[in-house]
Amino acid sequence: MSFDQLRQSLAEVHSGLSDARAHTDRAKELLEEYRRVMVDAQVQAQPWLPPQLGRALEQLDTETGRLAGAGELLSNYEARL
Repeated sequence: MSFDQLRQSLAEVHSGLSDARAHTDRAKELLEEYRRVMVDAQVQAQPWLPPQLGRALEQLDTETGRLAGAGELLSNYEARL
């Protein structure tokens, strides 16, 4: 290998290293941006709950009240026996 060929090969390696550094820097920027977006999303999170959940909880409360009433009726009936 001649001196000129060696210099050309070294220049190509330097160019490849420069490209690799640029790609690495861009990847780091993207990951940092992703981290910021994820943190912001968690800080500002408004949890989504299906509307059926609220109705189901209300129905369960109603049924709990009915069961309590039925329990009282049974207790009163048993007390009279």
